Amino acid sequence: MPKLGLISLKILNREDQAARLQNITMTNWIPFPTQLTGETVNLVPLEKEHFAQLETLAKDKRIWEFYAYDGSNPAIFQNIFTTALLEREKGTQFPFVIFHQPENRMIGSTRFLDIQSNHKKLEIGSTWLHPGYWATAVNLECKLLLLTYCFETLHAVRVQLKTDENNTRSRKAIEKIGGQFEGILRNDMIRDNNTRRNSAYYSIIEEEWKDKKSALEKLCQAKKNDNELTSKHVQR
Repeated sequence: MPKLGLISLKILNREDQAARLQNITMTNWIPFPTQLTGETVNLVPLEKEHFAQLETLAKDKRIWEFYAYDGSNPAIFQNIFTTALLEREKGTQFPFVIFHQPENRMIGSTRFLDIQSNHKKLEIGSTWLHPGYWATAVNLECKLLLLTYCFETLHAVRVQLKTDENNTRSRKAIEKIGGQFEGILRNDMIRDNNTRRNSAYYSIIEEEWKDKKSALEKLCQAKKNDNELTSKHVQR
Protein backbone atom coordinates (compact mmCIF):
# COMPACT_ATOMS: atom_id res chain seq x y z
CA MET A 1 0.00 0.00 0.00
CA PRO A 2 1.44 3.42 -0.89
CA LYS A 3 2.52 5.79 1.86
CA LEU A 4 0.21 8.73 1.55
CA GLY A 5 0.07 11.76 3.81
CA LEU A 6 -2.20 11.52 6.83
CA ILE A 7 -4.88 14.13 7.20
CA SER A 8 -7.26 15.23 9.86
CA LEU A 9 -10.70 16.47 8.94
CA LYS A 10 -11.30 20.07 9.83
CA ILE A 11 -14.61 20.35 11.65
CA LEU A 12 -16.45 23.44 10.59
CA ASN A 13 -17.74 25.50 13.49
CA ARG A 14 -21.13 27.10 13.35
CA GLU A 15 -19.79 30.46 12.21
CA ASP A 16 -17.89 28.84 9.32
CA GLN A 17 -20.98 26.92 8.25
CA ALA A 18 -23.16 30.01 8.36
CA ALA A 19 -20.68 32.01 6.28
CA ARG A 20 -20.39 29.27 3.66
CA LEU A 21 -24.13 28.77 3.49
CA GLN A 22 -24.52 32.46 2.63
CA ASN A 23 -22.41 31.85 -0.47
CA ILE A 24 -24.34 28.77 -1.57
CA THR A 25 -27.89 29.47 -2.66
CA MET A 26 -30.59 27.89 -0.55
CA THR A 27 -32.32 26.70 -3.71
CA ASN A 28 -29.51 24.20 -4.38
CA TRP A 29 -30.85 20.66 -4.48
CA ILE A 30 -27.91 19.29 -2.48
CA PRO A 31 -27.36 21.33 0.69
CA PHE A 32 -23.90 22.23 1.96
CA PRO A 33 -22.21 20.64 3.86
CA THR A 34 -23.55 17.21 2.83
CA GLN A 35 -21.27 14.39 4.02
CA LEU A 36 -21.84 10.70 3.24
CA THR A 37 -20.44 8.14 5.68
CA GLY A 38 -19.86 4.43 5.07
CA GLU A 39 -17.95 1.64 6.80
CA THR A 40 -14.70 2.22 4.89
CA VAL A 41 -15.01 5.68 3.35
CA ASN A 42 -16.29 9.13 4.20
CA LEU A 43 -17.27 11.41 1.34
CA VAL A 44 -16.46 14.88 2.63
CA PRO A 45 -17.31 18.13 0.80
CA LEU A 46 -14.28 19.37 -1.15
CA GLU A 47 -12.60 22.44 0.32
CA LYS A 48 -9.66 24.56 -0.79
CA GLU A 49 -7.53 23.18 2.05
CA HIS A 50 -7.78 19.70 0.48
CA PHE A 51 -6.11 20.80 -2.75
CA ALA A 52 -2.46 20.32 -1.75
CA GLN A 53 -2.83 16.70 -0.68
CA LEU A 54 -5.16 15.85 -3.56
CA GLU A 55 -2.69 17.35 -6.00
CA THR A 56 0.04 15.10 -4.61
CA LEU A 57 -2.20 12.04 -5.04
CA ALA A 58 -3.11 13.13 -8.57
CA LYS A 59 0.49 13.10 -9.85
CA ASP A 60 0.20 9.45 -10.92
CA LYS A 61 -0.49 9.67 -14.66
CA ARG A 62 -2.24 6.29 -14.71
CA ILE A 63 -5.25 7.98 -13.11
CA TRP A 64 -5.83 10.30 -16.07
CA GLU A 65 -5.29 7.98 -19.03
CA PHE A 66 -8.92 8.17 -20.18
CA TYR A 67 -9.85 11.63 -18.90
CA ALA A 68 -10.38 14.63 -21.17
CA TYR A 69 -7.77 16.45 -19.09
CA ASP A 70 -4.49 15.54 -17.37
CA GLY A 71 -5.01 16.14 -13.66
CA SER A 72 -1.36 15.30 -12.96
CA ASN A 73 -0.52 18.75 -14.35
CA PRO A 74 -0.63 21.15 -11.35
CA ALA A 75 -2.10 24.08 -13.33
CA ILE A 76 -4.83 21.91 -14.85
CA PHE A 77 -5.55 20.32 -11.47
CA GLN A 78 -5.96 23.71 -9.78
CA ASN A 79 -8.27 24.92 -12.56
CA ILE A 80 -10.47 21.80 -12.51
CA PHE A 81 -10.92 21.76 -8.75
CA THR A 82 -11.33 25.52 -8.35
CA THR A 83 -14.04 25.34 -11.01
CA ALA A 84 -15.70 22.51 -9.07
CA LEU A 85 -16.07 24.78 -6.03
CA LEU A 86 -17.55 27.54 -8.18
CA GLU A 87 -19.99 25.10 -9.75
CA ARG A 88 -21.05 23.95 -6.29
CA GLU A 89 -22.06 27.50 -5.47
CA LYS A 90 -24.17 27.54 -8.64
CA GLY A 91 -25.77 24.22 -7.68
CA THR A 92 -24.61 22.37 -10.82
CA GLN A 93 -21.95 20.20 -9.13
CA PHE A 94 -21.16 18.89 -5.66
CA PRO A 95 -17.55 17.64 -5.31
CA PHE A 96 -16.35 15.31 -2.54
CA VAL A 97 -13.03 14.15 -1.15
CA ILE A 98 -12.81 10.39 -0.59
CA PHE A 99 -11.44 9.78 2.89
CA HIS A 100 -10.36 6.24 3.87
CA GLN A 101 -11.42 5.76 7.49
CA PRO A 102 -9.34 2.73 8.62
CA GLU A 103 -6.13 4.25 7.22
CA ASN A 104 -7.00 7.85 8.14
CA ARG A 105 -6.03 9.25 4.76
CA MET A 106 -7.34 11.03 1.69
CA ILE A 107 -7.33 8.73 -1.37
CA GLY A 108 -9.21 10.50 -4.18
CA SER A 109 -12.26 12.45 -5.21
CA THR A 110 -15.73 12.07 -6.72
CA ARG A 111 -18.68 14.35 -7.38
CA PHE A 112 -22.25 14.91 -8.46
CA LEU A 113 -22.44 16.61 -11.87
CA ASP A 114 -25.09 18.00 -14.21
CA ILE A 115 -27.47 18.49 -11.29
CA GLN A 116 -30.97 19.19 -12.60
CA SER A 117 -33.46 19.38 -9.75
CA ASN A 118 -36.33 20.35 -12.05
CA HIS A 119 -35.97 17.00 -13.83
CA LYS A 120 -34.93 15.15 -10.65
CA LYS A 121 -31.78 13.81 -12.27
CA LEU A 122 -28.02 14.12 -11.90
CA GLU A 123 -24.75 12.42 -12.79
CA ILE A 124 -22.11 10.66 -10.71
CA GLY A 125 -18.67 11.20 -12.16
CA SER A 126 -15.15 12.65 -12.05
CA THR A 127 -14.32 9.78 -9.72
CA TRP A 128 -10.65 8.99 -9.29
CA LEU A 129 -8.64 7.02 -6.77
CA HIS A 130 -4.96 6.60 -6.14
CA PRO A 131 -4.05 3.34 -7.98
CA GLY A 132 -3.19 1.73 -4.65
CA TYR A 133 -6.96 1.51 -4.03
CA TRP A 134 -8.03 0.19 -7.41
CA ALA A 135 -9.72 -3.23 -7.31
CA THR A 136 -10.76 -2.75 -3.67
CA ALA A 137 -14.18 -2.21 -2.11
CA VAL A 138 -13.64 1.56 -2.04
CA ASN A 139 -15.25 2.40 -5.39
CA LEU A 140 -18.19 0.07 -4.71
CA GLU A 141 -18.88 1.68 -1.34
CA CYS A 142 -18.54 5.17 -2.82
CA LYS A 143 -21.11 4.35 -5.48
CA LEU A 144 -23.44 2.76 -2.92
CA LEU A 145 -23.31 5.88 -0.75
CA LEU A 146 -23.83 8.24 -3.69
CA LEU A 147 -26.64 6.25 -5.30
CA THR A 148 -28.44 5.75 -2.00
CA TYR A 149 -28.33 9.49 -1.39
CA CYS A 150 -29.62 10.18 -4.91
CA PHE A 151 -32.59 7.85 -4.78
CA GLU A 152 -33.49 7.84 -1.08
CA THR A 153 -32.75 11.42 -0.02
CA LEU A 154 -33.06 13.43 -3.24
CA HIS A 155 -35.68 11.06 -4.68
CA ALA A 156 -34.05 11.30 -8.08
CA VAL A 157 -35.67 9.52 -11.00
CA ARG A 158 -32.44 9.06 -12.99
CA VAL A 159 -28.73 8.89 -12.21
CA GLN A 160 -26.31 9.03 -15.13
CA LEU A 161 -22.75 7.72 -15.41
CA LYS A 162 -20.42 8.05 -18.37
CA THR A 163 -16.85 7.19 -19.36
CA ASP A 164 -14.52 7.09 -22.34
CA GLU A 165 -15.73 4.38 -24.72
CA ASN A 166 -12.23 2.84 -24.64
CA ASN A 167 -12.00 2.75 -20.84
CA THR A 168 -12.73 -0.94 -20.41
CA ARG A 169 -11.96 -0.96 -16.67
CA SER A 170 -14.37 1.89 -15.97
CA ARG A 171 -17.11 0.46 -18.19
CA LYS A 172 -16.93 -2.90 -16.41
CA ALA A 173 -17.06 -1.14 -13.05
CA ILE A 174 -20.19 0.81 -14.06
CA GLU A 175 -21.86 -2.34 -15.38
CA LYS A 176 -20.94 -4.17 -12.18
CA ILE A 177 -22.85 -1.67 -10.03
CA GLY A 178 -25.93 -2.02 -12.25
CA GLY A 179 -25.52 0.75 -14.80
CA GLN A 180 -27.67 0.19 -17.89
CA PHE A 181 -25.76 0.87 -21.10
CA GLU A 182 -27.58 3.47 -23.21
CA GLY A 183 -25.18 4.01 -26.09
CA ILE A 184 -22.13 5.87 -27.38
CA LEU A 185 -22.24 9.64 -27.76
CA ARG A 186 -19.80 10.41 -30.56
CA ASN A 187 -17.44 13.41 -30.34
CA ASP A 188 -18.79 14.00 -26.84
CA MET A 189 -15.74 15.86 -25.55
CA ILE A 190 -12.63 17.65 -26.77
CA ARG A 191 -9.58 16.57 -24.79
CA ASP A 192 -6.86 18.98 -23.70
CA ASN A 193 -4.68 17.60 -26.51
CA ASN A 194 -7.44 18.56 -28.99
CA THR A 195 -8.43 14.96 -29.80
CA ARG A 196 -12.08 13.94 -29.67
CA ARG A 197 -13.55 11.56 -27.12
CA ASN A 198 -16.55 9.30 -27.64
CA SER A 199 -18.36 8.59 -24.38
CA ALA A 200 -20.25 5.48 -23.24
CA TYR A 201 -23.41 6.49 -21.36
CA TYR A 202 -25.10 4.48 -18.60
CA SER A 203 -27.91 5.10 -16.15
CA ILE A 204 -29.85 3.72 -13.22
CA ILE A 205 -33.45 4.82 -12.81
CA GLU A 206 -35.77 5.03 -9.83
CA GLU A 207 -37.81 1.94 -10.72
CA GLU A 208 -34.66 -0.23 -10.75
CA TRP A 209 -33.06 1.05 -7.59
CA LYS A 210 -34.44 -1.41 -5.02
CA ASP A 211 -33.07 -4.46 -6.84
CA LYS A 212 -29.86 -2.68 -7.90
CA LYS A 213 -29.19 -1.61 -4.31
CA SER A 214 -29.60 -5.12 -2.96
CA ALA A 215 -27.17 -6.50 -5.55
CA LEU A 216 -24.68 -3.68 -4.93
CA GLU A 217 -24.74 -4.19 -1.15
CA LYS A 218 -23.97 -7.90 -1.60
CA LEU A 219 -21.21 -7.13 -4.09
CA CYS A 220 -19.67 -4.53 -1.80
CA GLN A 221 -19.64 -6.88 1.18
CA ALA A 222 -18.17 -9.72 -0.87
CA LYS A 223 -15.36 -7.45 -2.08
CA LYS A 224 -14.63 -6.32 1.50
CA ASN A 225 -14.43 -9.96 2.58
CA ASP A 226 -12.06 -10.73 -0.29
CA ASN A 227 -9.85 -7.77 0.59
CA GLU A 228 -9.70 -8.87 4.24
CA LEU A 229 -8.69 -12.41 3.29
CA THR A 230 -6.02 -11.09 0.93
CA SER A 231 -4.68 -8.75 3.61
CA LYS A 232 -4.45 -11.57 6.18
CA HIS A 233 -2.68 -13.80 3.67
CA VAL A 234 -0.12 -11.08 2.86
CA GLN A 235 0.57 -10.47 6.57
CA ARG A 236 1.46 -14.14 7.21
